Amino acid sequence: MIPVVHHPDYVAPAPGRSTYQWNKNGLIRDLLLAKGDRIAWHTPEPMPRAWLEAVHDPDYVAEVLAAQVTRAKERRIGFPVTPEVARRAAVVPGGTWLAARLALRHGFAANTAGGSHHALHDTGAGFCVFNDLAIAAHRLIAEGVVERLLIVDCDVHQGDGTAALLAGRPEVATYSIHAEKNFPVRKARSTLDVPLPDRVGDDDYAATLERTLVPLLDDFRPRLVLYQAGVDPFADDRLGRLALTRDGLVRRDRLVARLLRERGIPFASTVGGGYGDDALEIAMRHVTAILTLGEG
Repeated sequence: MIPVVHHPDYVAPAPGRSTYQWNKNGLIRDLLLAKGDRIAWHTPEPMPRAWLEAVHDPDYVAEVLAAQVTRAKERRIGFPVTPEVARRAAVVPGGTWLAARLALRHGFAANTAGGSHHALHDTGAGFCVFNDLAIAAHRLIAEGVVERLLIVDCDVHQGDGTAALLAGRPEVATYSIHAEKNFPVRKARSTLDVPLPDRVGDDDYAATLERTLVPLLDDFRPRLVLYQAGVDPFADDRLGRLALTRDGLVRRDRLVARLLRERGIPFASTVGGGYGDDALEIAMRHVTAILTLGEG
């Protein structure tokens, strides 16, 4: 059985003025429910406020939790922060943290949300409110759960917020393979950035991923990996600039899973990006990633 973390608050009603597919997390849940006893379900607690404030500016945390985020920050996030969105923002980092703890026990676990890698210290950005990857990583290190942790980000967009929030921490490394000309315009500096030209396809992507990730794994020797498994490198993704096929996404996830399992490194995945008008098609890409990682 694949340990999967989900919370009802992941499925928040769409706020006004939003182009984000708010129903995709519910569709991911429904598609996984159809897999029956292949999935072991786990429900997270909201991330305690102290851990949110350990990574994000306490004033910004207060704005979010009170659903009183300024219009300027809401524009940068991409949607209004309603009370429902605020509850979701607090519970998603708890889900990523729980998935990590389950991965340490089972080898792999998945969160059905998360991967909010654009959120910065004092603001959200790019459909991201709180940076669940950075928050979970900080808590896992601070609590002494692991002594070295690596975040592997295969979203089509650079994990700029994660890189910025965790910069200068020798116990945490960040890896981002992304479309060079895509959002954000201003990139941060990850431990290792792998910028790709537009329209890179399956073969070149897989070869580059393996060539660059293997040395980092072997040099850094993480005890745990948080894997941002965004499915927006897909050729037809609305916000992507790469050209992976569905088979190419599966190949990517099988490669990551194989490299980690060969080294005995437990890993937890988050959903990350996936964009378009067909929410069910996007959800199916995410579910395929979870199943591939869990069964590969």
